[in-house]
Amino acid sequence: MTKKRCVWATQNSKMMQYHDEIWGVPLYDDQELFAKLMLDINQAGLSWQTILNKWENFHQAYDHFEIAKVAGYSSEKIESLVQDSGIIRNRRKINAVVNNAQQVLKVQEEWGSFANYLWSFVEGKPVVNHWQSEAEVPATSPLSDRLAKDLKRRGFHFIGSTTIYAFLQAVGIVNDHLVTCFRHGELLEETSKKSLGS
Repeated sequence: MTKKRCVWATQNSKMMQYHDEIWGVPLYDDQELFAKLMLDINQAGLSWQTILNKWENFHQAYDHFEIAKVAGYSSEKIESLVQDSGIIRNRRKINAVVNNAQQVLKVQEEWGSFANYLWSFVEGKPVVNHWQSEAEVPATSPLSDRLAKDLKRRGFHFIGSTTIYAFLQAVGIVNDHLVTCFRHGELLEETSKKSLGS
């Protein structure tokens, strides 16, 4: 029997795999959360397929998004990234990644972890939506508005509510799989068994 998926995930096998294994799975690891946020920043104005196609290149070029390492990038390293055809060569986005790594370090000092900070916006439990169709899924929400505003206040760059909402969906802080998608129920079951700190 064919599994029913969110419509956007049926374009090709790469998108399908990303949808089935990564999208919407709650993340509590700072490294993974930072990497995902930086990939969403790079995706702004482009298709997610573009990012998926460059996924490995991104991780190689940015030292697997090791937060402290990225935070300390020199101007020479930034220049080499601008010349790297394997990634998105947008200087503003590259500078934003470096700046945001520096801000994540500050958040970690204050909150103990980046995960603690992010999950505090939903009291440690994913927001579960029950959309019937793709058309119902919003591009932003009051939650993404609040988080984007707070991140900007903390000095993060390239952080709009739309980018943040996509990030929240991707890291499982918001479960936006359609109710007809097999992953909606699976994630519901998995997240009911564990939450942050358990």
